[in-house]
Amino acid sequence: MAALKSIPTNVITGFLGVGKSTAILHLLKHKPEHERWAVLVNEFGEVGIDGSLFAGQQTEDAGIFIREVPGGCMCCTAGLPMQIALNMLLSRAKPHRLLIEPTGLGHPEEVLAVLASDYYREVLDLRATLTLVDARKIQDSRYTQHDTFNQQLAIADVIVANKSEQYGARDFPALLDFLEGRLSLDSKSVYQVSNGAVQNQWLQAPTAQSPHPLHQHQSEAPPPIINTGDIPEQGYLSIDNEGEGFHSRGWVFKPQWTFSADKLYNLLLGVEAERIKGVFITDQGIAAYNKADNVLSQTELDDCLDSRIECISTDTAALENLEQALLDCVI
Repeated sequence: MAALKSIPTNVITGFLGVGKSTAILHLLKHKPEHERWAVLVNEFGEVGIDGSLFAGQQTEDAGIFIREVPGGCMCCTAGLPMQIALNMLLSRAKPHRLLIEPTGLGHPEEVLAVLASDYYREVLDLRATLTLVDARKIQDSRYTQHDTFNQQLAIADVIVANKSEQYGARDFPALLDFLEGRLSLDSKSVYQVSNGAVQNQWLQAPTAQSPHPLHQHQSEAPPPIINTGDIPEQGYLSIDNEGEGFHSRGWVFKPQWTFSADKLYNLLLGVEAERIKGVFITDQGIAAYNKADNVLSQTELDDCLDSRIECISTDTAALENLEQALLDCVI
């Protein structure tokens, strides 16, 4: 750590399902070839999906290093889970750039406070914070009245209206009206993009934000990352989490199991939840599944260590029968 100096660092935040992971994948695909980039990703759920998603499309051989902090806000207990994971990531990668993706239900102000603390003052060079937002959500009070949603917009240096190909004529102007009514846009840039097409040059500007002091939570140690060796003899495990008005349930399956891709797709298509992410070993290859706003996408991956899925919902009833349905997809 002592040898690391002034690493350009960006926080990329946004609410559930807005496309943060897609945007980071886009940035990674367009990074300078000679550079090493590190990504610290935080998920609300306990099992950790994004690490498998990123690793399935990017490798350390390509100069890309990934580390996860699952299980809710990674800045809890004065940033302990975040600091441990971040220190290990920086020591391994020695990156030219660091990207940090907090959970969509986390506390981005406190994440910035950890990064701006004395411990990292010489190590990290905080640059622009990017907040992704779906302009269509401005019509939904569940978003506009949610403290985390508004905090994400307030701390942004660059606001990115993602999924613009799905907007109606009034959606983006409504977002601008909303922002102008609540924020000073003088120090912020606002862009529209499709499919997470964030531009690398947006990362370069320094942040204009002044981080607030850390809050305190009750977690006393980093949550464990669920690995294949943790799976019991029955062949799978499940684990729950809740907070900020949302519930999550995740499953990890032993790597020897193969799933029917057709059954799995049809199952996930019918699940009503705010957010679904999964990586599966199927009879048609390795596949990543992503569902937000009732739109399910499927992406081919090169590899994964096991099959796992995380579902987030405001209603636990949506999760009750899902376990048996997933097991029925095993070939």
